[in-house]
Amino acid sequence: MRSNPERLVAHPVSTERYHLGEGPRLDPRTGELLWVDISAGRLLRGRLAGNRIDVLAEYRIGAPTGVVTPVTALGGGWVVAAGRGFHHVSATGAVRSLGGEVSAPGTQMNDGACDPYGRFLAGSQILGGTEPWSGALYRLDPDGTVATVLTGIGCANGLGFSPAGDTMYHVDSRRRRLDSYRYDSATGTARDRRPLVVFTDATPDGLCVDAEGCLWIAMWDGWSVRRFAPDGTPLARVDVPVPRPTACCLVDGMLVITSAFIGLDDATRGAAPDSGLIFAASVGVGAAPGYTWDGTV
Repeated sequence: MRSNPERLVAHPVSTERYHLGEGPRLDPRTGELLWVDISAGRLLRGRLAGNRIDVLAEYRIGAPTGVVTPVTALGGGWVVAAGRGFHHVSATGAVRSLGGEVSAPGTQMNDGACDPYGRFLAGSQILGGTEPWSGALYRLDPDGTVATVLTGIGCANGLGFSPAGDTMYHVDSRRRRLDSYRYDSATGTARDRRPLVVFTDATPDGLCVDAEGCLWIAMWDGWSVRRFAPDGTPLARVDVPVPRPTACCLVDGMLVITSAFIGLDDATRGAAPDSGLIFAASVGVGAAPGYTWDGTV
């Protein structure tokens, strides 16, 4: 990190406003940036070029879309967690279900990430009127089967893995908590939960892991992205000029941050007119390795 990290400020790099922009990540196959607009059910591809993002293509998924990951086989394309399950999206935009509906009625798929071993993990969040802890974290294996990794979740959000691949980090936004788990590389299971950070001033949302093994967490209603050591020690803060940054990723030392326009009242929208844009800040640290789903079905 550079000196005086507390002074870092993000600036807009997009012109399009997203209702619920989420899940940015670098596609290691192409160097492209991927992200979604959850409520609009859109997957987008682009490139970060200086102080702007050039949008290359978008794909309509047909359901609220929580997160995307690249695919190494199946002719390429991407897998998204959308609606109540996983779906493959081809380069032509064709959408095909994988594994059927997996999340419980009254929930929908939300954030997630690939592990270092070719599996795709994504969790669910509860919708209005649903039992408050009926969300879960699911794992899509390369053979197309789906397994449940964690249960009792309110809103499954940021997910990441240590550079060594033996620790999983996970945010439950409803609990306002970041947890770590021992992760079994052979089975894709998580155990020995340890709370790292409990937040009281804002809600943790999406996260990414950097090359030093530290975590960057977007703070919903917190006007910031914050950096933590693997043991939960706070290290740095990037101020974002909107209340609802949603998720982040690292691209060549730049922290790319999505944000939300949805749910803000008129006064807040007036005070934060850039809500829903994508932002970036130079943070002087690289990304941990990017992973893809190794599915063959």
